[in-house]
Amino acid sequence: MIEIISAKVERWNVDGAFIISRGAKTDVDVVVCEVTDGTHVGRGEGTPIYYEGETAELCVDSILMRGKQRRTITREDLLDSMMEGAARNALDCALWDLEAKQAGKPVWQLAGLPAPKPLVTAYTISLADPAKMAADAREAAKTYTLLKCKLTGEDDRERVAAVRKGAPDARLIVDANESWDELDIEAETHAMAEYGVELIEQPVSAGEEDLLLGLKSPIPFCADESCHTHEDLDRLEGYQAVNIKLDKAGGLTEAMLLAEKARLRGLDVMIGCMLGTSLGIAPAFLLGQQAKWIDLDGALLLAKDRKGGLKQTGGLLQPGTLWGIGQ
Repeated sequence: MIEIISAKVERWNVDGAFIISRGAKTDVDVVVCEVTDGTHVGRGEGTPIYYEGETAELCVDSILMRGKQRRTITREDLLDSMMEGAARNALDCALWDLEAKQAGKPVWQLAGLPAPKPLVTAYTISLADPAKMAADAREAAKTYTLLKCKLTGEDDRERVAAVRKGAPDARLIVDANESWDELDIEAETHAMAEYGVELIEQPVSAGEEDLLLGLKSPIPFCADESCHTHEDLDRLEGYQAVNIKLDKAGGLTEAMLLAEKARLRGLDVMIGCMLGTSLGIAPAFLLGQQAKWIDLDGALLLAKDRKGGLKQTGGLLQPGTLWGIGQ
């Protein structure tokens, strides 16, 4: 009989500030869940999707309520009995961690995923004036070869030009965060191509996917807010890639299913994350072994991380010892 031991909120400070079009964050609240079979303990972490109305407190309540229902707690059952989101993600990953400890095997083996190897991750250049973004890019390029520029729908070309000037040799992707609804999207894509941008993330608002139909873009579009689970794939005709985040999908179990079904449709896969510690990033790192792009800097942007967390060394994101990576 598997039981939920605890669910709690933890607050972690950001190293400086993380700034996107929706605002700035100087700290992040995560929910940490623990489950047990009476012998082993599994842990999972989720970061609430604030723009979907989630809070860490509501996630804790959802997890504890699930424990009080005295229903079977399995990953398969969660897909039917809990809504996707950070609460289900934390609980799903805690169950994966528990199963790995029960079996004496790492999660990647249980899940049929490749053995984890170091990966190139994108590093986010927060939204700022062009001069600041250029300076940030120049500094980041000393460590990272792939940079992700946050945009806002205003002065985007100037910002990307500045980042390119600051990091002339870096690979670039941009995240419009749903801000291009009123722009000439096709013209923007050609402007971005001049700076060597290789991916444009979520150019239009979720629900406005039709704005992308028929566009001739030299750069692929990647759905983020428009794609949470595999059930969203039917309305992504204008996209060529999907950004899979475990907090959106509601756990590694659904994220693996989403990745599989996306590839069957000919979509490329990006593995992303919210701000959070390496306890929350580790499951996504495993799934990232099969992705075309990974954007797993959520723990790297914090002032400090958990012991055994993922590290950026030698130009690559290195697997840590947290969660089910190496046990």
